[in-house]
Amino acid sequence: MLKNVIKTVLLSLVIFSGAGFAAGKGYKDLSAPQPTQDPTKVEVIEFFWYGCPHCYQFEPSLEKWHSSLPANVTFIRQPAVFSELWGKHAKAYFTAEVLGVVDKVHADFFHAIQVDKQPLTSEDELARFFVAHGVDEAAFHDAYNSFIVDTKMRQAKTMGPRYGITGVPAVVVNGKYLVNSRTAGSHEDMIKAINELIVQESK
Repeated sequence: MLKNVIKTVLLSLVIFSGAGFAAGKGYKDLSAPQPTQDPTKVEVIEFFWYGCPHCYQFEPSLEKWHSSLPANVTFIRQPAVFSELWGKHAKAYFTAEVLGVVDKVHADFFHAIQVDKQPLTSEDELARFFVAHGVDEAAFHDAYNSFIVDTKMRQAKTMGPRYGITGVPAVVVNGKYLVNSRTAGSHEDMIKAINELIVQESK
């Protein structure tokens, strides 16, 4: 009798788990949905910080997912800015974006901070890093101190509160849904939730 009860409970848990994910388990609705840049596509925004070990651990899964995106999906990396230190790393990302070298430096920047324990916060430190990746030093300084990077920095400071982001890594799908480790659990399940939402929003 007891074995049958246990078997029934376990089966119910399995069924509940599967149905729960299909019904929305793994993400939560944003309390204030935000407009997307292109209404004809499904927008996926990743909020991250180079100093976050969880973001570093999530990066391989995200990069693999990013390499095979459907044509109707737009992926945006968004550095979160919750402190002066986060802001310095965000400015490095935006500088790379302006210079067109994000794909060349993004993974190495993560590695330099997370594994090599380089601070990479001052303009001189960042200049050396970018130069080592083939960027002209004068071009780096011009981009780093440019109006467009300053504008991106001011916008970045408002993005976290705008989407209700309190920690990273966090992913927002189509301005409506938040996926993070608390809603999904593992990095693998975060990807699953993102894909489920892409399918849902593509209909």
